[in-house]
Amino acid sequence: MASESSPLLAYRLLGEEGAALPANGAGSPGGASARKLSTFLGVVVPTVLSMFSIVVFLRIGFVVGHAGLLQALAMLLVAYFILALTVLSVCAIATNGAVQGGGAYFMISRTLGPEVGGSIGLMFYLANVCGCAVSLLGLVESVLDVFGADATGPSGLHVLPQGYGWNLLYGSLLLGLVGGVCTLGADLYARASFLTFLLVSGSLTSVLISFVAVGPRAIPLTPRPGRNGSSLLPRFGHFTGFNSSTLKDNLGAGYAEDYTTGAMMNFASVFAVLFNGCTGIMAGANMSGELKDPSRAIPLGTIIAVAYTLFVYVLLFFLSSFTCDRTLLQEDYGFFRAISLWPPLVLIGIYATALSASMSSLIGASRILHALARDDLFGVILAPAKIVSRGGNPWGAVLYSWGLVQLVLLAGKLNTIAAVVTVFYLVAYAAVDLSCLSLEWASAPNFRPTFSLFSWHTCLLGVASCLLMMFLISPGAAGGSLLLMGLLAALLTARGGPSSWGYVSQALLFHQVRKYLLRLDVRKDHVKFWRPQLLLLVGNPRGALPLLRLANQLKKGGLYVLGHVTLGDLDSLPSDPVQPQYGAWLSLVDRAQVKAFVDLTLSPSVRQGAQHLLRISGLGGMKPNTLVLGFYDDAPPQDHFLTDPAFSEPVDSTRGGGSPALSTLFPPPRAPGSPRALSPQDYVATVADALKMNKNVVLARASGALPPERLSRGSGGTSQLHHVDVWPLNLLRPRGGPGYVDVCGLFLLQMATILGMVPAWHSARLRIFLCLGPREAPGAAEGRLRVLLSQLRIRAEVQEVVWGEGAEAGEPEAEEEGDFVNSRQGDAEAEALARSANALVRAQQGRGTGGGPGGPEGGDAEGATTALTFLYLPRPPADPARYHRYLALLETLSRDLGPTLLVHGVTPVTCTDL
Repeated sequence: MASESSPLLAYRLLGEEGAALPANGAGSPGGASARKLSTFLGVVVPTVLSMFSIVVFLRIGFVVGHAGLLQALAMLLVAYFILALTVLSVCAIATNGAVQGGGAYFMISRTLGPEVGGSIGLMFYLANVCGCAVSLLGLVESVLDVFGADATGPSGLHVLPQGYGWNLLYGSLLLGLVGGVCTLGADLYARASFLTFLLVSGSLTSVLISFVAVGPRAIPLTPRPGRNGSSLLPRFGHFTGFNSSTLKDNLGAGYAEDYTTGAMMNFASVFAVLFNGCTGIMAGANMSGELKDPSRAIPLGTIIAVAYTLFVYVLLFFLSSFTCDRTLLQEDYGFFRAISLWPPLVLIGIYATALSASMSSLIGASRILHALARDDLFGVILAPAKIVSRGGNPWGAVLYSWGLVQLVLLAGKLNTIAAVVTVFYLVAYAAVDLSCLSLEWASAPNFRPTFSLFSWHTCLLGVASCLLMMFLISPGAAGGSLLLMGLLAALLTARGGPSSWGYVSQALLFHQVRKYLLRLDVRKDHVKFWRPQLLLLVGNPRGALPLLRLANQLKKGGLYVLGHVTLGDLDSLPSDPVQPQYGAWLSLVDRAQVKAFVDLTLSPSVRQGAQHLLRISGLGGMKPNTLVLGFYDDAPPQDHFLTDPAFSEPVDSTRGGGSPALSTLFPPPRAPGSPRALSPQDYVATVADALKMNKNVVLARASGALPPERLSRGSGGTSQLHHVDVWPLNLLRPRGGPGYVDVCGLFLLQMATILGMVPAWHSARLRIFLCLGPREAPGAAEGRLRVLLSQLRIRAEVQEVVWGEGAEAGEPEAEEEGDFVNSRQGDAEAEALARSANALVRAQQGRGTGGGPGGPEGGDAEGATTALTFLYLPRPPADPARYHRYLALLETLSRDLGPTLLVHGVTPVTCTDL
């Protein structure tokens, strides 16, 4: 949760004149002083010019001539429908909070996170860089078509030399002009764009008037070779004026070869050309850092620009279909000059649109790059782009982008890159739709945009439409762009990024987890699908690190909760001391690489705190069913933080790890002989409380002695064999017969089997020790146990040991299960029994597996050692006065056995049914 230092406090509630004003520039490069552009100059003008580009002058005839009026209108409506879906998403996100510099990148990254946002932002930046180069080369070609020395058109001045070097020179000069305007700031760019807008509007106005004012005429076309290639035939197109026959002829499609490329046109190819010219809806959003009120200007200006350009395109389609025959439309894409009252004005419009598109791409690229550099997602590579002028203009990003555009210009022809540019734009549009869709699906209370003309249906349809268009325009470029996005996202994920932006994925996960938790009905639980759900109580994690990892291995995909009790009384404290501790414990989980939740509580005693955690930890059907505790003995605690590589390595603050070292967040281990927070009486009482609550109990002793490879996340490949020994009989109350098949014994078998499923324990061999009475014949009980193991699909070595010579066959057993040992036994006899059982277990630990049909591998395994021992944990006595005696006997029983788990299960956990 956010602290009181909310971003809202960065705003002054009232300005000097009583108006609501931001305290700063809301993240713009230069603060509030840099935000000067109005809706019209900052959004409408650049968006209109970008959506017109050079297509409005040079591709109207191409679209109508090949597709016909009806299909051309259908293409236009489909294209604008796709763009409108993205515009709705942009409007929704832009009106849901303060939009800072970076436009689409800022919207995507602050919603989908730095990994996805950074990867798409970089691709969108490259698309703008390449788009600027494409516009400049298109402008060069348009100039050379009229003024070039090798021009083949019917008219021209033929004064400019041509060739690769000359074309590169012309492009570089034009780039210098564009770069100079953008380097001097957004204000000059806005003025230049407005001047360009006036020129384009004047040119279009002259074209519209010419359709009405010019009479019918024959227009000479560029000569083309005859069928035998031997001669050039003169060709003419006809401008008929408004003629119903011309309209009728132009209604249907008439796909033919493109005279500029020789390729046969079809619906998809023509639609791709039309759509390429319309993908400029983000031009205004890219200027978000310079807009006075981006939350209002972006949606309003973008909608106005889209509506205006759609109207102009439809009008030009109709006028061309009414007045020009198909030959003219298909053979002269620049026929506007031929029918214009003043042809030079059309040339001015063509050059102005190309120049404005290049300026828009360059300044948009620089703003995206500056935002990427400011967020420090790519490190020192983008460091120069952080430089800004005193007025807030990111001239470092402009020069950086200028250099990249110059490199792209070296490639010369960019027909292939043009398709890639459009695909990259569509990736960004799809990401914006996905961002809005995620926010809508997450149902976050703070997502309440003032623009309400959208729904998750429009967002989902926008994502699908953009993806469809990507593969329609260029399947190869679409696949490559998605692969590049995945690689960049993986790079940013590995590098780490800021965590303070807020991730919509967390909101979506919360929404889905809540939904499925409600559907997880505890009344439908079945033993077939039982899994351990552990609550590990930890006092100081410095001394419990191996136990943390061992419990993580025992959970088998179940719930794992780290619990900690802070001693205190909230009534006597000024604030809750528990909440500030969560960060340290979550960092511990990350560094230890365990999949655990953290649950902390405040209580006057550890026992009461344990009761709280046992009752309230988890949610719904995901609640702990097993309590795990460290063993209560006099062994001095060790500081595993000093020896564990995961905690001894320094934290890289550049990769999201800027929090203090964990060694400073947890106190040093308890000194030997110092008082403990938990008394022996309360320790045993906690065990008894858990059993009363029908929770299984696991006490872990000497877990720090486990081999390090057994606690790793990888495979436990080691040259020395290890055993996991299981004693499923209460050694402190020996009985012959089938004592191993009770609920607790089966629970031991299940936990040992689960541990063997972990990769680090695959090479360890499971041994089950079957205790026989002094008068019990060997073999019979072993056979019954092997049958049971076969039914339970447990592969283990079974060994019989004779036990219980001191217990006569006719001796009465315990009066009740909670008495722990026979009530007629004295303390000395119980102590002797515990020592005898301890000696028996230690003796078996020194023996190798004898092989046999029950062994997992068979063969001899002499020299193998026991890595872990599972012992049957008796119930605590009913009388609390005997708790000390109970704990002392457990200490004697498990003394010097190495890593040991004393386990008591109270719930059925195995099933032989399918």
